[in-house]
Amino acid sequence: MIAKISSGKSTAGLIRYLYGPGRANEHTDPHLVTSWDGYAPDPGRADDITAARKQLVDDLDLRVKQADRLGRAPKQHVWHCSLRAAPGDRLLDDGEWADIARRVVAATGIASADDPDGCRWIAVRHAPDHIHIAATKVRGDLRSARHWNDYLTADRELAAIEKEYGLQRVIRGDRTAAKRPHRAEQEKALRNGQAKAARERLRTVVRTAAAAATDTDEFLGLLTHSKGVLVEVLHFPSGEPRGYKVALENDRNAKAEPVWFSGSTLAPDLSLPKIQSRLAAAEVPASAAEERLRPHPWHQATAAIERIPHHLDQPGAEAAQAHLAAFGEALDAVALTAPPDIRTELRSAASAFERATRSRVRAEHHHARALRGAVKAMLREPAPKDGAALAMFLDAALLAVIAAARWHDRRKHEQQVAAARKSLLHLQAAYDHTAATPLLVLGQRRPPQNLADQYVRLVRQAAPAHADQILADSASQALTTPLAEAEAAGHDPKSLLQQAAEERALDDARSPALTITWRVHRLSQRPAPSRRALAAQARSTGLRHVASPEPAATAPPTIPASRPRRR
Repeated sequence: MIAKISSGKSTAGLIRYLYGPGRANEHTDPHLVTSWDGYAPDPGRADDITAARKQLVDDLDLRVKQADRLGRAPKQHVWHCSLRAAPGDRLLDDGEWADIARRVVAATGIASADDPDGCRWIAVRHAPDHIHIAATKVRGDLRSARHWNDYLTADRELAAIEKEYGLQRVIRGDRTAAKRPHRAEQEKALRNGQAKAARERLRTVVRTAAAAATDTDEFLGLLTHSKGVLVEVLHFPSGEPRGYKVALENDRNAKAEPVWFSGSTLAPDLSLPKIQSRLAAAEVPASAAEERLRPHPWHQATAAIERIPHHLDQPGAEAAQAHLAAFGEALDAVALTAPPDIRTELRSAASAFERATRSRVRAEHHHARALRGAVKAMLREPAPKDGAALAMFLDAALLAVIAAARWHDRRKHEQQVAAARKSLLHLQAAYDHTAATPLLVLGQRRPPQNLADQYVRLVRQAAPAHADQILADSASQALTTPLAEAEAAGHDPKSLLQQAAEERALDDARSPALTITWRVHRLSQRPAPSRRALAAQARSTGLRHVASPEPAATAPPTIPASRPRRR
């Protein structure tokens, strides 16, 4: 059950609407279900509807007029709350709606059950699935009603009502969601043949620019060069930018002026100061010489995303929130560079996960420097054409989204959990489409059977907890190919398998065989260690495993006398 609360200036106008036919003749049998004293006139059951409606308005406005003579009446004295049941809920009768209305006006401070000076109110039902509560915000002692945070208090009461009445539990948020388009914005988009309102389209543009940029100037430049987008930058007297606003070129108001949106009205985390704090918390791009020594940017980003489940299991909620925000930027980035055949799915995944990147936990963005830097480097390097790099990225992203849903679920972030699960569906569709071709290629390059049998034994040694599940999967046939190619390049296949199997998130993988295949494939792309490095590693490992002998009980060492300085 959901509530929608607003204020107004005309009691007569609201009563006329509640007892009228509605905007599309949707009001059927409007009638009163309860009122402040149980004796209010009901125009829906009166012979003279006009007279009864006038009498009801006069009764509701009585205290407002008295307070107005003393100059104490609020400017917007009408309180309007609509309560709507979920589509799958059972049909409530008038008595049940009356009880719900009384509980809501008591919870919000309009009229407590034990307060004789509570505000005057009525509850009108003109459709099977909802009621409207109309109240005037002047109490019997002519003071204004104390109804601060009425939406939150009503929402808490409705959660209890859902549980007691056996109704569908509505997913509730924490007031960190981006503002939804108004009805007028949605209708305007439909008239213009657009699936999304201007506010939502601009939000995607700004998020993508923030994911790609490395500093404020580049961010504002990317916005300015976005097709069909108008940008206006606001400056301090010193000349430094203090904010920005954006509009679509073809989105105009009645005066043919652009309809502007500031960053903070698009989403809480898209104001310029918050974007600047994220940009400052990204690794500085490496020089050309350093970049040549690093792994491929797509592999760097994939490795950083594979570590997200581990980060989300750590105690620091602020660090975990930072990784979720950076991962949201990674999804925005990959949607920007993805092939056209999966771009729609990836944009839908990024758009859905955007809700899961925000909560009441404040993100400490410096914890996600590596991931953010890898994402920005990834945008400057096109994905390899064989599709394997993108498949690896999406496979890691699937496990990160599952871990994100679990992290939010532990903290009762219901909207974020639902957003992560919705994103997972789109990501899975994109992955299935992307992985088909590179997996087919890997299967065609399988090594000889005797070598494949050796790798099967290595799998049992390196991942005993998942070995049966991996080897029973038909996808395990593709695993032997990257192992053979890695060994031919000088890698130790057993070591690669152990590295690939150490991630805890393997428990969440839909196909552990495919997940290990992509990890081995990515790890094998690194240069193989030299013989000297392998020998040093062996010596280091051996020293760590040698037990240190217990020291004998001896006298403290004698400090040698200092030698005389030579002239």
